[in-house]
Amino acid sequence: MCIFRTFIRSADLVNGMAARLGIDAAARFARDPEGEAQHLKQMITRCASCACQEACGEVQEAHDHLTSAPDFCENSAGFAGMRG
Repeated sequence: MCIFRTFIRSADLVNGMAARLGIDAAARFARDPEGEAQHLKQMITRCASCACQEACGEVQEAHDHLTSAPDFCENSAGFAGMRG
């Protein structure tokens, strides 16, 4: 897969997971645009190297809301930190 498609897919998965976890990304960016941009870049990069993107997409297709990221998620700790 082309590197750009990989990063676009990864950005979609990260944003989709954040939405399902109830994370208000817009509010986070409003508070700290530079810091959140860096954090998002790191999360997308982690996601891009993950071998479980297909499983992540399946989880997101099956669930509108989640209480936590799946155990296989490379960003589960980051999402947990963003929630609370």
